[in-house]
Amino acid sequence: MNPIRLLVALITCISLMLIGCSPKDASTAGASGKREVSVEVVAAQAKGFTVGAMMSTATVYVFFDSQCPHCGHLWEASLPLHKKVKFVWIPIGWINASSKSQGAALLTSANPQALMTEHEASLLAGKGGIAAPSSVSPEIQAAIEANTKLLTSFGAESVPFVVVMNLRSGQTASRDGALGTAALADLIGLDATP
Repeated sequence: MNPIRLLVALITCISLMLIGCSPKDASTAGASGKREVSVEVVAAQAKGFTVGAMMSTATVYVFFDSQCPHCGHLWEASLPLHKKVKFVWIPIGWINASSKSQGAALLTSANPQALMTEHEASLLAGKGGIAAPSSVSPEIQAAIEANTKLLTSFGAESVPFVVVMNLRSGQTASRDGALGTAALADLIGLDATP
């Protein structure tokens, strides 16, 4: 392959890694009556599972689709920060039918951190993630649908979508797409060192 084509392919690959996953039906994203992103609204309305430093006053909210590889990369990037902050991972259902069933399995797991680690390793290895039951209880399905509606009400068009009260500025910060550990720590407002 010639060097210019190789460079173009590399740039394309890197830019794809930096973006997030969008809904299969793009018409479900970017709700017209867009509301301001608010940590308080997410904390009050979203249903997710909590991992990390449970006693931390700093909470990072992550909307994710279980079929999104960018979400898997963000999960891996968040692991070194679990000793410093609490993460609430909020499943949504955008990409395909497995999104809701796997999200439900993660949401109801007795050990969501272990199951999420197993799931993301499988997903990133191209194996599709964890096996999940085909039926989801009506209340969990309603919670995932409500999470999805909440995310789209912010005008978000891709996941992962991170919402946090920045520790340095005290302001709500949000960002979509995968982040490395240092960039995630900066968004949170803390030092990335373990």
